[in-house]
Formats: sequence, C-alpha cells, structure tokens
Amino acid sequence: MDIEKTEHGTLEHWTPSEVAAAFSEDRIVLIDVRTPQEFALERINGALLAPMQAFQPNHMPDQSKKQIVFHCGSGVRSARVAKLCLAAGEDRIAHMAGGFAAWKDDGQTYMGTDMATGAPKEMRKTS
Repeated sequence: MDIEKTEHGTLEHWTPSEVAAAFSEDRIVLIDVRTPQEFALERINGALLAPMQAFQPNHMPDQSKKQIVFHCGSGVRSARVAKLCLAAGEDRIAHMAGGFAAWKDDGQTYMGTDMATGAPKEMRKTS
C-alpha cells in the first residue's frame, strides 16, 4: 500500500491483492464508484455501488468498524471520490490503485456477463 498525505488527510492506495485479502476477511467495505451500466456488465461480487456522478461523502458508511475502500475502472475516479471524502472531514480513506482493470489483471474473480445468455457469471482473467 502506498500512503499519500494530502492537505485534508491520508489517502491510501491499495493494490488489488490487498483489497482482495481485506475483503475476503470482511475488514473493509468495498465501494464501486463506476456508472450503473459499468457495474451491471461486470463487478466485484459484494461491492456496493455509489456512482461518482451522484456521490455525496456524507452518505458513506461510518468507518469505525470497517474501512472504506473505493474502486473504479482505472483508479482515477476512485482517487477523486476518496479526496472528496477527505475534504468532507474523513481523516483517512482508501482506494484501489489501477481500479477494476488492475483487479482483473491480478487474476481476481469478478462477476461478468455471459454474452451467450446474458446471465451473470463468475469470471477470472487468464493470461
């Protein structure tokens, strides 16, 4: 994990492996800030959706029991949303560096769409 000190607080940049481990151990709340359309096509199973275009930091869950980690497609939107949370008063927040693309490149499982049937299907990118 890389730590970035900003004028409003600490922004943590987590790797997909760190996110996967913490998520499987139920230590984090994973929040997807992509669009509903992106989320419908493929997503990390169990992640919550809070699209960036409608994002309001004051509506995020409390971090006293589980840390929030944001993710998007590439890491750009999630870093932006994390910085909004810091500006709104959070002292520490995290996002997944590289986003969903890095998650897939890391070989993590995700829910995709079976193009033959349109049904959701657990997938993993293979080299």
